Amino acid sequence: MNDKVAVVTGAGTGIGKATALAFLKDGWRVALVGRRREKLDEAVAESGAGADRALAVIADVGDPQSVKALFDSVRLAFGRVDALFNNAGQNAPGVSFDELPYERWKAVVDTNLSGTFLCAQAAFRMMKEQDPRGGRIINNGSISAHAPRPDSAPYTATKHGVTGLTRTIALDGRKYDIACCQIDIGNAMTELAARMSKGVKQADGEIRVEPMIDVADVARSVLHMANQPLDVNIYHLMIMATKMPYAGRG
Repeated sequence: MNDKVAVVTGAGTGIGKATALAFLKDGWRVALVGRRREKLDEAVAESGAGADRALAVIADVGDPQSVKALFDSVRLAFGRVDALFNNAGQNAPGVSFDELPYERWKAVVDTNLSGTFLCAQAAFRMMKEQDPRGGRIINNGSISAHAPRPDSAPYTATKHGVTGLTRTIALDGRKYDIACCQIDIGNAMTELAARMSKGVKQADGEIRVEPMIDVADVARSVLHMANQPLDVNIYHLMIMATKMPYAGRG
């Protein structure tokens, strides 16, 4: 057991849930953040943690007021935040670039990029002011932060944006003992990525099944990043299915 506090967004399912459970098993106190109360409650129940260690918070990461209320709740319940895992994200249907509705573009940007910014900013403020000072912000990037898939403009653009945000926060946070880093994940079996196990469009237009990894493998990596002392930063980590078509993609 320890007194460290983690905030995990998108914690109701997939990578977020697995990571929140890994933090709790490791003795952290955790705020599990998402939009579906029942999923968060299920995750808390599965962890077996009491209310003194697990806090379920309903929040929309793309809404500034909702994010403010989230971190106010964390401050009230736990008093500080030592790690933020910016994991909440969404994708748009794979359609031709010229047919992509603006509403879908905006929805992905609001969650993936603006949501990451808003949560990071709120955590940064707490980390800067708390005693002991500092903490770690871990952003969920993607293989798509390096190379796009076909018909993926909103997702790819936001993940490139997350990389720029990570690098900027890492620089701006130094003087406050705030470390910022990014994990780029390829083909973890989540609701968002499950379609890849059934066949996904390749750069040559072919549809092919791709290998997947378990979300627990990702969660262990995030926990490893979070458990480093603040004078150590695993600045950029990529975890992916060994045989996924990333090397040589396109």
